[in-house]
Amino acid sequence: MFKIFNIIFFLFLILINKSHADIVKEVRILNNERITKETILVFSDIKIGTNYNANDLDKVIKDLYKTNFFSNVSLDLSNGILTINVIENQIIQNIVINGIKKKELVEILKKQLLLKDKNPFVENFVSNDIERIQKILKNSGYYFSKVSDQVIENNNNTVDVIYNIDLGDKAYIKAIEFIGDKYYKDRLLRNIIVSEEDKFWKFITNRRFLNPENIKLDKRLLKNYFLNRGHYKVSIDDSLVEFTENNNFKLVYNITAGPKFTISKSELVLPIDYNFDDFKKINKKLKKLEGKTYSLNKLNKIAKEVDKLTLRNNYEFLNASFNETILDENKINLKFKITEFEKKYLSKVNVFGNNITEERVIRDNLEVDEGDPFNELLLAKSINNIRSLNIFSKVEYKLETVEENKKILNINVEEKPTGEIFASAGTGTTGTTFGGGVKENNFLGKNIKLNTNLRVSEETIKGAFSVANPNWNYSNKTLVASIESSVTDRMTDYGYETGKTGFTFGSAWEQYDDIIFSPKLSLFYEKLDTNQDASANLKKQEGEYVDSSFAYGFDLDKRNQRFQTSDGYRSRFNQSIPILTEDTAFFNSYEFTTFHQIADMITRLSIQGSAINAIGDEDVRISKRLTIPSKKLRGFESGKIGPIDSGDFIGGNYTAVLNASTTLPEFGSNLETIDFQLFFDAANVWGVDYDSTLDNSHLRSSVGLGVDWYTLVGPLNFSITQTLSKADSDKTESVRFNIGTTF
Repeated sequence: MFKIFNIIFFLFLILINKSHADIVKEVRILNNERITKETILVFSDIKIGTNYNANDLDKVIKDLYKTNFFSNVSLDLSNGILTINVIENQIIQNIVINGIKKKELVEILKKQLLLKDKNPFVENFVSNDIERIQKILKNSGYYFSKVSDQVIENNNNTVDVIYNIDLGDKAYIKAIEFIGDKYYKDRLLRNIIVSEEDKFWKFITNRRFLNPENIKLDKRLLKNYFLNRGHYKVSIDDSLVEFTENNNFKLVYNITAGPKFTISKSELVLPIDYNFDDFKKINKKLKKLEGKTYSLNKLNKIAKEVDKLTLRNNYEFLNASFNETILDENKINLKFKITEFEKKYLSKVNVFGNNITEERVIRDNLEVDEGDPFNELLLAKSINNIRSLNIFSKVEYKLETVEENKKILNINVEEKPTGEIFASAGTGTTGTTFGGGVKENNFLGKNIKLNTNLRVSEETIKGAFSVANPNWNYSNKTLVASIESSVTDRMTDYGYETGKTGFTFGSAWEQYDDIIFSPKLSLFYEKLDTNQDASANLKKQEGEYVDSSFAYGFDLDKRNQRFQTSDGYRSRFNQSIPILTEDTAFFNSYEFTTFHQIADMITRLSIQGSAINAIGDEDVRISKRLTIPSKKLRGFESGKIGPIDSGDFIGGNYTAVLNASTTLPEFGSNLETIDFQLFFDAANVWGVDYDSTLDNSHLRSSVGLGVDWYTLVGPLNFSITQTLSKADSDKTESVRFNIGTTF
């Protein structure tokens, strides 16, 4: 009993001590030299005449340490006098990085350091900065780099911080392999990941260097790819195999895909007092999944429908989750649960790590804002929006609960180099092409995109410069301006040559649920010359023209993914209207494409129709007339079907195209780098303004085998085609190839 009494008395004394408070009547500061008394008072937030207990004084000490101005802080409060004794940190005179010749890399490193020139020296930050330097160097390919530090004290209470760097050799990825039950070709999987094998034509890209961050991203991309194709139990492990020669690496991904799972039954679970009719659309989409292969993308799309409901007044705080129950025979029962969560608010959003990018760029891509009700789905969408800007190598976030119903969102980003030099080359049955240019994806830190490029082929030389602002005036609208100039020589077979120079000014934004509306204005100058043997009708088109037009388009994109599409559809309509110009040609086009996956085969069906018509008795200019390229109608030379005038293919007023194709399963492990597909093409070009007798309306069609062979020097596209129907004047080709690459 006596022991219990002693314990209680001891605890009582502690509580008395903790709760004891004195009124601060005066503040005295000792040993400060550079930091003024006023500055210290501001950061300490001391208020004269206020009671301060032990906990309050502890907070003052922590607040002063947070400034990084001091290496030591102590307080004493007695008789109403608060004495603050400080020892100031030394000031950094210079930060020096030795061992790196590239000034750009040095600047990138300095921007990421916690320590800065003319700022207080915090000793604990040195080791952290060494880790940051090593991480950046590894992500730049210097996997074997070593970093050491040196701190030199100067006479004026300043220091120089020196980082000595031994870069070592760059770590090249000489091979990428996929092992395990991977189901899919290595070539296809290599196209999914961001890491690339070191090839001689890829001397510009940094993806050929070993990068730990890229490896993490590779694993996420691979896992999502398999999850979207039914492999519910997929796991991805990586191992690095070091070559003994020149410290190069082989990157090996061990894939355990497991069998494909199908959704046996789906169930929508709602709060008991919710009106089921409001969720009929979601339930219908869930029922369509029954009997289908499991796909994470499809589930996330349905979750987005809940996003829309959260924006309605009557369902403001909804959360969606899906629970899967594994059954026998590789089947899953799916419960899609919608719950109403407690109202919570986002009190503050903090953004860190954006040294170049304006904070406004990041905040304008948030679906949530300070003061808004907190929503997990909208938060996830916000983070995806920021990642999709493609100007950050890393986007992470952390939530802090400051009160029971209030949260703080901290977003950390790491910027990546946004400049890019690119080049390409190719050759085929239509000749040789070269191209190149320079891109900048984050100009002025505003996510403004600049693009300068030049393309040269046997027929055409074309150069262009464009500026795109994806969030002009913070309106969530894309604004694009471009200037381009081209010279095209088509005297042989087409009977004309033309030079064009002009500019385009346009915009684009989401009008409604995956529908993108894109209006634009164009103004071009054109000089047209015709062949001396051209017909009188074509010769009268010679001259100089100034064309201005208004064009717009609607793009409904319901594909499961833009790259390696296997499901969904896309519908596009475009129209161009002449304004204040001699040209009176109206252009209209519509294209619908649908994708379906059967086993490992992907089928694609596309229909397209185009029309160009002039007002009244005007003729459509030959340089504007419609033709069909060989990639749309295989087995026929590009643009060399349809109406002919004096031996020249002049195109038509109307075109119609149908393309159907299906990929073929892999024939064997030795053919892993080769893709096969069967295709059927059908098309027609018809309509001549000035002479109906020239109309050569005839359906052209072909079937064939397409081969994509991924060689050491780039992809080789090869096709063997058998024409089914044609006109006597058409120029055909049974074999076609093209090889090219970027470097």
